[in-house]
Amino acid sequence: MANLPFIAAIDEGIHQEMARDSSVLYFGQNLATTENHEFVKRYGASRVRVTPISETAEIGIAIGAAIGGLRPVVELYMAEFMLVAMDQVVNEGAKFRYMSGGQVKVPLVLKAGFGFTAGWAGQHTGTLTALFMGWPGLKVVVPSTAADAKGLMATAIRDDNPVVFLHHYMLTLEHGEVPDGEHLVPFGKAEIRRAGKDVTLVATGWMVNRALAAANTLAGEGIDVEVIDPRTVAPLDLDTIMKSVDKTRRVVLVDQAPRHASVSAIIAGDIAEHRFNSLKAPIIQVTGSDTTIPYSEPLEAFCIPDEARIAAAVRKVVK
Repeated sequence: MANLPFIAAIDEGIHQEMARDSSVLYFGQNLATTENHEFVKRYGASRVRVTPISETAEIGIAIGAAIGGLRPVVELYMAEFMLVAMDQVVNEGAKFRYMSGGQVKVPLVLKAGFGFTAGWAGQHTGTLTALFMGWPGLKVVVPSTAADAKGLMATAIRDDNPVVFLHHYMLTLEHGEVPDGEHLVPFGKAEIRRAGKDVTLVATGWMVNRALAAANTLAGEGIDVEVIDPRTVAPLDLDTIMKSVDKTRRVVLVDQAPRHASVSAIIAGDIAEHRFNSLKAPIIQVTGSDTTIPYSEPLEAFCIPDEARIAAAVRKVVK
């Protein structure tokens, strides 16, 4: 085990796969700008490349490389940058395998940060997870711990389908214990971060830490909260969530995105359809405000779910 920051753990996953498989490539707009770049020194300039300042170009290149038998990882830095290349992401990369009857594989990883609520204002702070979740053919990964960041990246690179790997920027320097050597985390398997019997609390990315903090506060009040981290939202492990709902019969869902563009709304719909008779109280969603994230720090904080709002929602469902 090694104690690593989240961002270094992601790099560990990429290193693991590049060392294991010579077909893995890594490129992006700010990569390989000098021969001293860490990845260039280890794997060479033929496998680690700088790209044009064009998301349409770099994602298009990556899709072509993937179809040709390589396994590219594209560093996109911000999820919003993918919006200018959505035809490549959702209409090409996500569909070629289906449209070819499985004859064509598209092993591609689109690595992008999101949720940069640290004074980056409107165009670098979005939580776009549900947008990518809604396209058949795409897999969507949202790690919340350093260990999962490494293991999910490695699994993403090995997958024969395009994977959107979403890295929450507020977790970048968060440290955690990361297994040495080969480490893989399966897709579609949620993690119960805290077991409990009174309320099911589901959160993704940075919100997992805030959910756990709220659960610890509530434990002092005699409220036992189960915290579930889906880890991947496509595929989504509904079985683990439903089993928890059967046990607790009360649900709070936390998402940094605005409610009507959130993963929480999708999970709420599934719970309402499949576990309505199990519920003792209405589902409560704690989400971001329906507004562009402001530059002002106090206003920014007001728009994002925090420990106090999450705890208040849990108290409401157990009344």
